[in-house]
Amino acid sequence: MSDSPEITRAEITRWRSGSEPCRETDALAREEPLEIRVRGQSVAVTMRTPGHDAELAAGFLLTEGLVTRRADIIEIAPCQQGEAAHLGNTLNVFLAPSVSVDFAQLTRHVFASSSCGLCGKATIESVHQHFPPVESPVRVAPTTLLELPRQLAILQATFAQTGGLHAAALFTAAGELLVLREDVGRHNAVDKVLGWAFLNGPFPLDAHILLVSGRASFEIMQKALAARVPIVAAVSAPSSLAVEFARRSGQTLIGFLRGSAMNLYAGEARVR
Repeated sequence: MSDSPEITRAEITRWRSGSEPCRETDALAREEPLEIRVRGQSVAVTMRTPGHDAELAAGFLLTEGLVTRRADIIEIAPCQQGEAAHLGNTLNVFLAPSVSVDFAQLTRHVFASSSCGLCGKATIESVHQHFPPVESPVRVAPTTLLELPRQLAILQATFAQTGGLHAAALFTAAGELLVLREDVGRHNAVDKVLGWAFLNGPFPLDAHILLVSGRASFEIMQKALAARVPIVAAVSAPSSLAVEFARRSGQTLIGFLRGSAMNLYAGEARVR
């Protein structure tokens, strides 16, 4: 059986205690650049795992606040001109004429990352100017949440072969898996699942759960808020700013969702 586009292979020397080193072939998670263009102008270059690139582009534009509804995007297509067409790693996003684009805002990346010197309060307020706090009456049973990581692990096919990918998945409040995506970048994995929902429905995601395989950062919470996701769960820990953001954004944030336990950091009322 041939490998998926997400996997490449390399010759390595494997060393084991008590054995002679030997040459073997190892599976690696593929990592390549993707340039996203809007109306022919470059807005981002991200290192990603190839596959589901249109979803990644749509999710990125959604979480940057450039698009808000499906009708805003007319088409997402590979670049057909120049060197970009030959390399195949450039997407053009064609927006509806009514969509106004502030390219300067995108270039400056309005939302600060964890490495930025802005204080948490200023960062959160800047996001809320674009994405107000979420209001959702959705409730989820603790037993439903505890089952989600098992579903995630079973379906992480590329991770099982490479050990080198993050995963994100969308679930209904009843625990039904809608979509799972893997990527070398945890933020790309989130953009892909949000982009899938944006392009294919359901959207907005105000009755859904986002699960990530690693930790929950401020940026992941911001992306979830852009898609109106009320419940975010992580297998690992949240950052302090992610917790503060969730509390001020009306989101439920769950960390260390493993085995038979979880930590509720914000929005506990939705878990019952």
